[in-house]
Amino acid sequence: MDIATRAVEKKPLEEHHAALVERACRLLETADQALRLTELADAVGVSPSHLHRLFKGVTGVTPAAYAASLRARRIRDGLRPGVTVTTALHEAGYTSAAAFHAEAPGRLGMTPARYRAGGADTDIRFAVGQSSLGALLVAASPVGICAIALGDDPEQLVRELQDRFPRARLIGDDPEFAGHMALIAGLLDAPGPGADRLPLDIRGTAFQQRVWAALMQIPPGSTVSYTDLARQLGMPRAVRAVAGACAANVLAVAIPCHRVVRSDGALAGYRWGIARKAELLRRESGGRPSP
Repeated sequence: MDIATRAVEKKPLEEHHAALVERACRLLETADQALRLTELADAVGVSPSHLHRLFKGVTGVTPAAYAASLRARRIRDGLRPGVTVTTALHEAGYTSAAAFHAEAPGRLGMTPARYRAGGADTDIRFAVGQSSLGALLVAASPVGICAIALGDDPEQLVRELQDRFPRARLIGDDPEFAGHMALIAGLLDAPGPGADRLPLDIRGTAFQQRVWAALMQIPPGSTVSYTDLARQLGMPRAVRAVAGACAANVLAVAIPCHRVVRSDGALAGYRWGIARKAELLRRESGGRPSP
């Protein structure tokens, strides 16, 4: 069998594996209770060890880690004012309160009770300034930087932060933020390496984090299409999900979603405005900041 024939046969097999893992992901997302690996494997028709190997190869995480990230998202959705922590943990699929309380702070950046109370008694440090791309807001939870936002109105950026944590202690003018602000402003002027020096509070599903990790591997000055990125992740039919993960990013530049474009090279889908996306790409290609 020649190389070309093997390549042709390999592609359908990879697509079959990607479809199988995608089905497993949908089952995990729609399950009312946590599924054991054996139950998930039975549902998709393969052995547990085979599913575990395929799942990690395609998504970069194990089925258990993917399920944990889904529970974290359900925690955030369920911990709303007026809902008890006990109710939220059951809605998120936890069968053990101990496991919930052990895992939740790392997923939320604070205790469940504080998150439910809108960040009450939690310090969110932030700073707002002007950059070459307009107003810039940087905020950090106790875990790390949780927001890097751009806009035209600095007050609007602060209001959006307040909406995320309405009862947190928002602490501005923190001298410790001077270094972070300087580094991020520098990345806006000359996008490139440097974001890896920032402690980041990255919150999202396992799939979103997989996409964001791939984004951080795109070299400055380069772009990739949503379709190609989905293929790189081993999920060629998940183009819309990949685009959704890019849109969910709240850490401008640090997670460079601006480097993802349409298949025809057109720009689309940037939270902070297409003009800013175009300017960042222009700068990465060697252009100086526009006046």
